[in-house]
Amino acid sequence: MTICVFASSSSRIDNEYAVVASSLGTLLAKAGIDVVYGGGGIGLMGKLADAVLEHGGKITGVIPEFMKEEGWDHQKISDMIITSDMGERKKQMFALADAVVALPGGVGTLEELTEAMTLKQLGLYRGPIIILNTMNFYKSFIVFLEHMVSGNFLRYEHKGMWEIADTAEEVLVLLGKKDGWHHDPRSIARI
Repeated sequence: MTICVFASSSSRIDNEYAVVASSLGTLLAKAGIDVVYGGGGIGLMGKLADAVLEHGGKITGVIPEFMKEEGWDHQKISDMIITSDMGERKKQMFALADAVVALPGGVGTLEELTEAMTLKQLGLYRGPIIILNTMNFYKSFIVFLEHMVSGNFLRYEHKGMWEIADTAEEVLVLLGKKDGWHHDPRSIARI
């Protein structure tokens, strides 16, 4: 199994986020679960990658050429896919992934998470989507998703597209569940 992890590249955030990112990387490596991520060397991306590597796990970075040229890539990742742009980066990451996990992050992480949801809603991606809600980071976003459902911008059934974990350990429990969200997502994609 390969998990795509989206995460912040910021190194200025509360250390508790870094602790959880490291914990997730450790747990995934010890469980023999491969990781694909955005290829960054700092922030939560860097902490996740460091933990996977430290515990003998397999990790693949996917980074656009301009980010590599800026020196934003993780220097210890031997399996680094260089893409032409951000769109190709996401396309590669989704192609390699059996599941998606979103750690806290900025607009880039949010955009990647919502694209995963959109693809799943349309039946173009079938794996689990897990939101790791460290320190209640995603609380407002989860409320907003509920608002979309109550306003009929999403169907009630769409709430089954994602799951929420409060800890890294819960992520592994959720990954062990059979997804089985909907046998024909396109039949309910249109509101």
